[in-house]
Amino acid sequence: MPSIDNARRRLVQWLGALGGTFALHQAHAHHTETHFDDSSAHQIVYQCNKADADYLSSILFSVGQLIRKHGDNVEIVVACFGPGLHLLGNPPGRPITKETRQRAASLAAYGVAFHACKNTMDGLGWSKAQLVEFAKVVPIGAEDIMLLQERGFSYISW
Repeated sequence: MPSIDNARRRLVQWLGALGGTFALHQAHAHHTETHFDDSSAHQIVYQCNKADADYLSSILFSVGQLIRKHGDNVEIVVACFGPGLHLLGNPPGRPITKETRQRAASLAAYGVAFHACKNTMDGLGWSKAQLVEFAKVVPIGAEDIMLLQERGFSYISW
């Protein structure tokens, strides 16, 4: 029964990441107010350009793991463009589970930045009002990644 094992494994991973994120949020509530004003030893930007459930789960799980390990000593940006922008849609134009959207919101509450590509928004006919409140609009998603790398951010792509 490999499908049951895979489903169980994903559930355990999701619960672990969610629980860890909530625990960290409770332990470091100051993070959302002060973290990005501080200098972090680590900076990373994740490319998020697909709306696939497993893809989004992998990214958000990895983000949660970095926070669990490095706490306030890591600055994380998730750069959403193309189909990945739907993670930030309110409501999303593609099927994004409620649990995935809640994970993103929890990570944002902890201080993870979620950037939304204005080019993709224009292509979809979306305005800022059609995004979740924690989304930050950037002019061009690929340029955003480039500029963050120039500032020293490591780049992660799936």
